[in-house]
Amino acid sequence: MVGGTEAPGDEAVVALVARRVRCSGESLTLLCSGTLIAPDVVLTAAHCLDVFGPEGAYEVFFGARLPPETSTPGRFVRVARAVPHPDYERETHAHDVALLRLAVAVEVPVPRLPGPGEDVLTPGGAARVVGFGDTRDGTPPGVRRQGGLRVTEVRPDAFLAGPEPAMSCVGDSGGPVLVRDAEGGEVLVGVTVSGDFACQKQAVNLRVDAVRDSFLQPFLDEHPEPPGPGLALDALCTETCTRDADCPAGLACAETADASRRCFLPALQPGDYGAPCAEDAQCGAGGVCARLEPEGEDSCRCFTPCAEPISEPSSEPPSEPSKGEDIPPGCTGAPGPGALALGALATWLYLRRGLLPRARRATGRCRASSCAG
Repeated sequence: MVGGTEAPGDEAVVALVARRVRCSGESLTLLCSGTLIAPDVVLTAAHCLDVFGPEGAYEVFFGARLPPETSTPGRFVRVARAVPHPDYERETHAHDVALLRLAVAVEVPVPRLPGPGEDVLTPGGAARVVGFGDTRDGTPPGVRRQGGLRVTEVRPDAFLAGPEPAMSCVGDSGGPVLVRDAEGGEVLVGVTVSGDFACQKQAVNLRVDAVRDSFLQPFLDEHPEPPGPGLALDALCTETCTRDADCPAGLACAETADASRRCFLPALQPGDYGAPCAEDAQCGAGGVCARLEPEGEDSCRCFTPCAEPISEPSSEPPSEPSKGEDIPPGCTGAPGPGALALGALATWLYLRRGLLPRARRATGRCRASSCAG
């Protein structure tokens, strides 16, 4: 957010981050912002999922400041399912919206969505934008900020806004744009999706009312399937799975080199999880203290890889990567202490999907931290 102020009171606005794999020494990877619109549903932008895809591993952070910048309290919650709009177009930002189903419900007041036939957007009207993005003043992103915008143009599926005096920026993608209704209450009318490169002149925002009935409401009306009993954490080297729901703690069920399906944690080869831990040193020589859940006494467990390493999932050569794109050569073993979440998740997705999605070029600069250019 350029020219804004801190927003400690906007509790429903969250930071979308790559799921953490280690229990110590791992940096956070801010991807985007988002808004809680139901106890277990977060609204964000579809392009926030471009790097890792809907199958990627994500968490959201509830709090005013991402750690470790400050000791401000907050809470991480795992994303159980990510769904981009089926008509989303990367190049044009059409239908650039996605919904995230959280693994657990969170009791935080949520902003009101536009009602049927309600239209509170007018050219020249004031709006407020919130997000965790870049400030362009040397301050690291990761602080929830808010600022004023002025609506300049209203289209059927989107609206444009200029600074008044703030402007959304990289990392604010997926965050809310709010306006006041006739009674003075705020309505979540937009989702930040793109803008000018310098974050100075224009923001492009998707209209929430344009996707409410066709996309948002059906998802909100769903009743998620309750999780099954799951496989035992200490038997994942001997037990196979058929679907993600068979795997404990949000692990993914993926095919290995011998054509069997095993439960994986992103960035780690198949293995078992033993005693609770807080750091790698508690797990013996070469051991890894792996994070299975964002919080809880048993969220971190000592990881032991299976005896046989896992090689590439297919004998077929991968398709030619785009220029400058670094594709990892298969599933890795336990990463070293300096491993970053982006590289770890990329490796896991290569195994699971065969190839990372290629970087896109948008007509306007997307405002996700993962955008290139």
